[in-house]
Amino acid sequence: MGRSTTAWLAGTARYVGQLLLVLVGATFLVSMLLRLLPVGLEELYVTAFDEAGRQAQIRELGLDKDPISFYFGWLLDIFRGDFGWYVSAGFKSEPVSAYLWPALRVSLLLILYVQIVALAVAVPLGVYTAFRAGTRRDKAISYGLFTAASIPNFVFGLVLALVVGVWLGWLPPLDYVAPGDGLVEHFRHVALPVLSLAIPLIATYTRLLRVDVIAALREDFVTMAVSKGLTTRRILWTHVLRPSSVTLLTSAALNMGALIGGTLVIESIFTIPGMGSELGRAIFSRQYFAVQSYIAVIAIGYVFFNAIVDLMIGVVDPRARDRRVR
Repeated sequence: MGRSTTAWLAGTARYVGQLLLVLVGATFLVSMLLRLLPVGLEELYVTAFDEAGRQAQIRELGLDKDPISFYFGWLLDIFRGDFGWYVSAGFKSEPVSAYLWPALRVSLLLILYVQIVALAVAVPLGVYTAFRAGTRRDKAISYGLFTAASIPNFVFGLVLALVVGVWLGWLPPLDYVAPGDGLVEHFRHVALPVLSLAIPLIATYTRLLRVDVIAALREDFVTMAVSKGLTTRRILWTHVLRPSSVTLLTSAALNMGALIGGTLVIESIFTIPGMGSELGRAIFSRQYFAVQSYIAVIAIGYVFFNAIVDLMIGVVDPRARDRRVR
């Protein structure tokens, strides 16, 4: 086995170990925080009046274990596909997975649409503003993007629902239609929530890409490309965009994980049965075992998407892959 292969395997193993450490750390922190609630879990869930009934409920919910044993038992169940149970009258009532998977599918589909829309707008806009840096158009677009980035997405959601959905009646402001029930109606119902989430991301992505493209335009390889007589379009889209995409891809990965939890308010505004709505329902009904599992899924998604984008960055910019291996 060559030295380069050994270094690559060692770097990859170290990277996977770091991802697992992040995952364990996030879930462990959530598990410990549950034990620090003002109201103890036993007081919240154990409802029996007699001592025998109380002990039966405590064993049923695993509250007879110390926090460390409870955490590792719960983590092992997660890897087995058991995400816990909703609790009613002191006993397990409904499996969390019955609500988790349908909600997760809806949220992932919504997030996919948001990222597609945000990147489809931000990439050409970022390249254009970088190429026209310092002009009036660049300044006007930059001011507009700065304003959009400073406004929370739920404000866009409320405004779009009220103006476009209620006053103008162009798009439905409430409810969700699955793709299997008709693609046209599906896209009409998700258009407003997707725009609400995409507008701040468009502003963020455009500004990040603009900075990197401006820096790339000053590199020697661009001067060489110009001296060879290549067209401006080819230089921008073939030679400049690729090395300028690293920060953009990293930001997109971070937002994939963040959007799963960040859709809570938007899904509530537009009554979309996604992960955000389900997490909110579990929090408001004080189903903390379910909350723990939902947050674990969000952490897993966060780690997974970051790993995928790290691989993509290694393809886009081999220098980043080499640095990680070293």
